[in-house]
Amino acid sequence: MTTDVPGRTVRGGDGAGGQIRARRPHGPMRRSEARAGLLLISPTLIIVLVVVVVPILWTVLLAFQRVRLLNLRSANIFDPLTLDNIRTVLESDDFVPSLMTTLAYSVFGTGLAIVIGLVAALALRGAFRGRTFVRAAMLLPYVAPVVAVTFVWRTMLNPQFGVANELGVNVFGWDAPIAFLSERSAEVSILGLDVGVPVALMTVIAFEAWRSFPFAFLFLTARLQAAPATLEEAARVDGATPTQRFRYIVLPQLMPTIAVLAVLRFIWTFNSFDDIYLLTGGGAGTEVISVRVFNFLTARGDIGLASAQALVLAVILAVVVGLYLRRFARREEVAG
Repeated sequence: MTTDVPGRTVRGGDGAGGQIRARRPHGPMRRSEARAGLLLISPTLIIVLVVVVVPILWTVLLAFQRVRLLNLRSANIFDPLTLDNIRTVLESDDFVPSLMTTLAYSVFGTGLAIVIGLVAALALRGAFRGRTFVRAAMLLPYVAPVVAVTFVWRTMLNPQFGVANELGVNVFGWDAPIAFLSERSAEVSILGLDVGVPVALMTVIAFEAWRSFPFAFLFLTARLQAAPATLEEAARVDGATPTQRFRYIVLPQLMPTIAVLAVLRFIWTFNSFDDIYLLTGGGAGTEVISVRVFNFLTARGDIGLASAQALVLAVILAVVVGLYLRRFARREEVAG
């Protein structure tokens, strides 16, 4: 039996011997469908090309050219290419310290934000009166304007009239006020040993963790609400302690979410500029790579060198994300 259907021919028969074969659309029809599909995606494609692809390609091109603000109008894409900018960035005496500062800021800021978000999500997991209001209040550090919250922190940590030093000197017995945002390091006695503590760097890390923990709190709260309660109830009946229930039941369910949060927050923190610039301006040992890019562009007026520094930053991030996709994404796919 043969049945004609527009665009295909169906051939069948009695029993298991029947066959169904699809006829491909004719050439003009296929070309018409391809043109219609291209027409539908063309607005999005144009926006992506103009907003994303072209600036990236232009930045990469500028990284290999000697372009400064003084000769920007006369520069063009056909200028000779050179590796001097990349070489200057990599051979700079401040490159390795700045990279280490960026890594420390990103790793500790990301880890501390996830830990605080996890603690907050677990603390607000149970039902109580006013829980919705408390959860909404948790989002204030993340949604508040960064200029406003950095001004509050700078006022609060001011060594002359800040509330933090006022409490430290009068309540906790500090010998002298601490310049949290302008003191590079301080000696702290631990078990009879004098240890240098990076005061300003630890302060901006604490600020980053405080400002970004609501992001982790939202994700972890959503995952906890989606987790089946029967597993914990069964463990409670079997006599498992709260620590055991968290370690063997709750935490394994949260690990995929924590892994995604770690990568996202690391990328965003690694590229963070406004927090550190508004708090310390990159001084007192807090100059991260993004602040160096800004300084190359504004203080030195060297567009090529700033582009080269940004390109190095992008390569480092690409390596980190590639390692994550290779080591963790495949495990999550198999586990799912």
